[in-house]
Amino acid sequence: VQLQASGGGLVQAGGSLRLTCTASRFTSETYYVGWFRQAPGKEREGVSSISGKGGMTSYADSVKGRFTISRDNVENTVYLEMTSLKPEDTAIYYCASRLRLFGAPSLTVGDYEHWGQGTQVTVSS
Repeated sequence: VQLQASGGGLVQAGGSLRLTCTASRFTSETYYVGWFRQAPGKEREGVSSISGKGGMTSYADSVKGRFTISRDNVENTVYLEMTSLKPEDTAIYYCASRLRLFGAPSLTVGDYEHWGQGTQVTVSS
């Protein structure tokens, strides 16, 4: 599975961005997908994740109510809609996938097998 994250950019605080993760292959029921971010000097952290069919999602407390994850398995694409952005959301954002058939989507970095290159999100105050 090859992943590619895109959609990052520079936005003012309070603004919105939509990140896109495209993949060479997301078999609809077998791959969970997560979004992660890493700010300078900090560890990579989980932001949001979604189950294979999209019926289950998880969010970090810091983004609940502001970010929305969704997927389109026909297009092999996962989206992260980010609204009410804050300067502390500034980071490189990565998407990742794991082979899984059931269970709540994880936000743990080590649970994911395949990683794409990141996309930079910068939120100015």
